[in-house]
Amino acid sequence: MIPRFCSIGSINMDLVVHVGRFPEPGETLTGSVFNTFPGGKGANQAVALAKLGADIHLVGKVGDDAFGRQESAYLASIGVDISLVETVPACSTGVAIIEVDGTGENHIVIVPGANDRMDTNYIEQYLRKNMEGNLYLLQLEIPLDTVLYTLKVLKKRGKRVILDPAPMPSVDEFEKLLAYTDIVTPNETEIQLFTGIEITGLETAEKAGRVLLEHGGSVVIIKAGGKGAYIVSNEGVQHVPAFPVKVTDTTGAGDSFNAGLAYALGQGWSMNEAVRFASAVGGLACTAYGAQSSMPSLSAVKKLIG
Repeated sequence: MIPRFCSIGSINMDLVVHVGRFPEPGETLTGSVFNTFPGGKGANQAVALAKLGADIHLVGKVGDDAFGRQESAYLASIGVDISLVETVPACSTGVAIIEVDGTGENHIVIVPGANDRMDTNYIEQYLRKNMEGNLYLLQLEIPLDTVLYTLKVLKKRGKRVILDPAPMPSVDEFEKLLAYTDIVTPNETEIQLFTGIEITGLETAEKAGRVLLEHGGSVVIIKAGGKGAYIVSNEGVQHVPAFPVKVTDTTGAGDSFNAGLAYALGQGWSMNEAVRFASAVGGLACTAYGAQSSMPSLSAVKKLIG
């Protein structure tokens, strides 16, 4: 039986434009393609888990608009339990405005909308209704006080938590979150913002990871894109290489990585095995456009690993 997972976080509609290169300040460019895709880091991680065949519950909010209705219908169709996704009257659904350049890299601007209505009262209602999750995923596209409150309650209840620190908060805010987190998964940019250490290899990865471990948690996993990932714990540091894939669009790759990590840990695999699986899930998510639409099936991940 695949254990039950829970993602608590944002639900957005992604508005994606493709450009040859990113514009300079004040410059106007002509894009080549425009699309809308379901997104939001909370929803992304839930969808990635659903596509892997997991029993996944999503806690979040959408607006009373066309995007909200479209999001809810899609999430339900893909197998995500949305019974605790609330519709907020007279409020817009969150949106992410994404530019993707010719190399597949992206720039993202987020307008939170209903995600900003994720307050501690709503989390308290959720926790009274459902604490069935074995592993919880959180991100930072909902109010930080809500995330901190949720982490404290989950810690008290003995639940295992994976925190994706994106968008990166201030140093002081991040330190508070780390105190209640089991596994934290920053990318290279995020951990450098917190520690001032550029990740160039095993030595710098371990040095930066230990700065985070001093503030709480048991494992730091540094996502390094095409260079793979680094696992830092009190036992030392390990490097897990990336899988070679043709990169089309990196949007949602980090969310896919976290979902793959959760899935594998839910199977009882070792951390090294789980990160290798997560790297395959994240890598495959880079091979097509859109965040949720590019997330792979379990059979596709097994084929890549095999």
